[in-house]
Amino acid sequence: MTDLVLKGGRVLDPGKGVDTVTDVAFADGKVSSVGAFRATGKEPRIVDVAGKIVVPGLIDLHTHVYWGGTSLGVDAEPVARRSGTTTFVDAGSAGPGNFPGFRKHVIERSPVRILAYLNISYPGIFAFSASVMVGECTDFNLLDLRECVRVAKENSDIIVGVKVRVGRGAGGRSGVAPLDMAIEAAEELGLPVMAHLDYPPPSRREVMSRLRPGDILTHCFRPFPNAPHAPRGGVREEILEARQRGVIFDIGHGAGSFSFDTTRGMLEAKFMPDVISSDIHVLSINGPAHDNLMIMSKFYCLGVDLADIVKAATTNAAKALRRPDLGTLQTGGIGDAAVLEIVEGDYSYADVMGETIKGRHRLVSRGMVVAGQWWDAEPSVATTK
Repeated sequence: MTDLVLKGGRVLDPGKGVDTVTDVAFADGKVSSVGAFRATGKEPRIVDVAGKIVVPGLIDLHTHVYWGGTSLGVDAEPVARRSGTTTFVDAGSAGPGNFPGFRKHVIERSPVRILAYLNISYPGIFAFSASVMVGECTDFNLLDLRECVRVAKENSDIIVGVKVRVGRGAGGRSGVAPLDMAIEAAEELGLPVMAHLDYPPPSRREVMSRLRPGDILTHCFRPFPNAPHAPRGGVREEILEARQRGVIFDIGHGAGSFSFDTTRGMLEAKFMPDVISSDIHVLSINGPAHDNLMIMSKFYCLGVDLADIVKAATTNAAKALRRPDLGTLQTGGIGDAAVLEIVEGDYSYADVMGETIKGRHRLVSRGMVVAGQWWDAEPSVATTK
């Protein structure tokens, strides 16, 4: 028996090659049909979404949602309601030493799905705020590969990879060694690595040469230094080589890792990121990141096709997670969807370098479906001009 029908929206599911005006029905927490709906029994709840865009539930591949357990964590639920995000992937907030608390007190209680990359550092990202900033990879005594492997195996249902932050900010003088350690642990687990790179050392070349097919470079459109584009145009050779062998490129906007200058250069070179993600945390949630729908809006205003943007926040994110059950409106599949609208107005968009661009459009959430149940949207910065 059908429980819910989204009626008359533009259904856009790039993973299935679907872009048409039709209905999406849900029953028992799953997608029961995509197509013209005709009731055969008790009338389900009908939500009129005519003029709106129905997409698979959005996946934010890089977030920090260990709220209350880490200094950088934010609460996932209100972000979900304003952004249409049904799957949050925490990018290493917790390490082996505190992951059980993350699971018990946040993940298991969350009304939306939370998956996680386990930090290679035992305490995770333990000192991250406007006034206190200590990189978790600055001390090798905090990096224990056996503990990482043990905890990942014990939580294999929700841990999707190993996170490592390298660079002068996150690793001090440790250079590329934490990445080598993370890759060794990930190899033992058969999982990918998500690598953060900030200021050198290490260099972009050192990091890119190590990443394997299926590994993820987050903050992939970061500003200089360690930016991916060449100063006189084009894409750095090591970046192109990494993409060719199957490395995944993820935006991870955050408070310091996305610039319009880099993005324009990469898009001009026809280098689209594989995944669009927000890197929301306490220093980015009130701007310039806000949420993943805001990041998607920035790409839309830079001229990227809507279908490519949706693909980067659904299908491609699901592939990076090795979770083909997510990011699609497949009959019999997980009953998650987002209802979006493109709103016209005068909007300003900021990057992490202080540059602001003007745009005439913004993507806004008008509600979503989580496990077959309708959720009303809540007010968002995305609705203000």
